[in-house]
Amino acid sequence: MALGLNINRIWVRFGLWITATVLSTIALLAVGVLVFSEIQYRDFYNSLPPAVQTELDELHANALDDSPRAMEIYGKYWSGDLLFGEKWSLLIGLLVCLPFGLAVGFWVSRLVTRPLASMVEVAKRVEQGDFSARAVPGKAHGEMAEMVDAFNRMIDALETLEAERRATAASISHELRTPLTVLQARLHAICDGVIAADDTELHALLSQVEHLGRLVGDLHTLSMADAGQLSLRKQRLDLAELVADTLDQLQPQLHQHGMHLELSLPAPTEVGLADIRADTDRMRQILSNLISNAMRHAASGHWLGVRLTLETDAQGQATVVLRISDAGPGLPSELRAHPFQRFAQAPGKRRREGSGLGLSIVKALTVSQGGTVEADDSERGGTCFTLRFPQA
Repeated sequence: MALGLNINRIWVRFGLWITATVLSTIALLAVGVLVFSEIQYRDFYNSLPPAVQTELDELHANALDDSPRAMEIYGKYWSGDLLFGEKWSLLIGLLVCLPFGLAVGFWVSRLVTRPLASMVEVAKRVEQGDFSARAVPGKAHGEMAEMVDAFNRMIDALETLEAERRATAASISHELRTPLTVLQARLHAICDGVIAADDTELHALLSQVEHLGRLVGDLHTLSMADAGQLSLRKQRLDLAELVADTLDQLQPQLHQHGMHLELSLPAPTEVGLADIRADTDRMRQILSNLISNAMRHAASGHWLGVRLTLETDAQGQATVVLRISDAGPGLPSELRAHPFQRFAQAPGKRRREGSGLGLSIVKALTVSQGGTVEADDSERGGTCFTLRFPQA
């Protein structure tokens, strides 16, 4: 544009509307004054004798409107007050322009404030807990339409968060109620002498308490991550060494589940290739959660693949990539869109072990340390979790 202005900006459009309104009002006032003056002049001309009319026409033709003779004719034959006539012309012009200016002003004001009024109405409904309402942009364009669209997206996010909050609260109450009910029933039975307090029973009670402890610990980790207060001691870490050490510790569980481990790590000579900046304990927790998830849900495939590589993106940034794959049944179709959702599980299936927060914790810990994680199909039909961290 010649003026270098973006016509879609609301302040530019509003200024143009006001300018157009003022100019239109001034033009209408000028036209009103000219019309009234012309009417007065026609009355004056028609009142002149024919000879004087002819003389005045000759003066006009010779551009002598301001000559002494012309002033003499005006002074002798003009019956009204010239200043009074001008006042009347201004008054009539104002009477014509005032309704026009008010009408245009109210129209512009309504055009600008209509989306704002819609947003205020929706905000009141959201305050009362109704997340179904959305603001209407009307005929707004540019920044105003973008503001309404951003406001509606905010309501969408609030609705999603509220739904997740309710689902999480219901899931937490369910997860807590189950072990507490078992503990309460068994302890009552022991107190009543129905069940003997032997080692087997005490171990069963201890397992329920440990399950409660894991659930509370997982919820604490997620709440701290959501609040941005997760304790992290980030340092230079050899991820290949950590993966090898963690898998060595979990080897008995893998053998118990009948899973064959296929491990691919950088060669020992490639020193520093898989170095990242992360918290050692949190990274070990991520690995344990992913491998435990594979043993719990993909043991039928009898295979676990762990591969650590170095990739470079289009900007030349080196990224350490860890892929943990299995040959199990894969993610259910209901969970593919949100595999890291808290307490996520396939409809109609009950969780027999675990808190249902393992993958949620994996994502929270990964993101908090500057990495990314995604779930996809593995080469053997199961699930493949891919973690990416910037190389240190």
